[in-house]
Amino acid sequence: MTGMKVLVLGGTHFVGRAIVETALARGHDVTTLNRGRDHAITPKSVTRLIADRTDRDALHAAVTDGTWDVVLDTWSGAPRVVQDSARLLADRVDIYGYVSSISVYRWPIPSGSDEDTAVVDGDPDNDNQDDYAAAKRSGELAVDSTFGKRSLVARAGLILGPYENIGRLPWWLRRIQRGGAVVAPGEPGQHVQYIDVRDLAEWMLAAAERRVGGTFNVAGPADRTTMDEILRTAIDVTGSNARLVWAAADVIEQAGLSPWIELPLWLPPDPEYDGMRTVDSSAASRAGLTCRPVSETVRDTWNWLVNEGGPRLRPDRPVPGLDRADEERLLLRLAEQERPTPS
Repeated sequence: MTGMKVLVLGGTHFVGRAIVETALARGHDVTTLNRGRDHAITPKSVTRLIADRTDRDALHAAVTDGTWDVVLDTWSGAPRVVQDSARLLADRVDIYGYVSSISVYRWPIPSGSDEDTAVVDGDPDNDNQDDYAAAKRSGELAVDSTFGKRSLVARAGLILGPYENIGRLPWWLRRIQRGGAVVAPGEPGQHVQYIDVRDLAEWMLAAAERRVGGTFNVAGPADRTTMDEILRTAIDVTGSNARLVWAAADVIEQAGLSPWIELPLWLPPDPEYDGMRTVDSSAASRAGLTCRPVSETVRDTWNWLVNEGGPRLRPDRPVPGLDRADEERLLLRLAEQERPTPS
């Protein structure tokens, strides 16, 4: 089915922006609902509804006269907001698509987790947004309790690509652009599992067009790429003279550096973290998920950084990346380890 009426709750940052652009490219009629603070990046062909969706009355006033084929929601705050949205749109929308996360699985996430893996508890009426996993699970419950078989839940893995406002891949690109010796974490061949934000958007819209419902893990193949490929591609697209200096996991631990935050995208080779890089996304693949090459993700993210000067990071997430002084200290330690012992 083409030519849907699509309502995007948000639509100006990262996943929401990718959904808007993808929906327009697929020939859909797009409406966004947000607070109207970033209208400069919203295409003119989009109908804009202005409301703070945390205000029930304002949300109701904004949507009361509209009907849509699908609503797509990326909310990650207080789950009560998702519940309010689902209830208000129950008779105005055919399908409710919600971007959730593999974080809803109980920690430690088992290796190869599929959609039947045990999840954390959730409460759709909750106003607490501090626990990300519980908030996302609560959002799922809010959508499912109202839309049932008309709900489409995408449990996304690590999301990368243009417009990334978490800052993981952008940090690596900026760091590699500076050149010189760059601390590269772990082993070169360690796998990184992710989904390009545009592939996530394409899959959700295509599924909505076919009236597909249910819950799906949405991530690329677990063995699709490595830290080495990502970082060397970053060197290529930035034209940098950067030289990768690989630091083993135990050296990183001894230096007191945190994986994922200070060293974005990287997790230690510990069974505790295996589930974050081996999620089973075969159900989404059978439902049409396809993934573009890692080179395209890295190149297009760099082009966006150059053209728009991003990213503007989310204030509710920790700022990723390694402090320069900490990196210099680790590079000195690694250089000392490489020096031959005098005979």
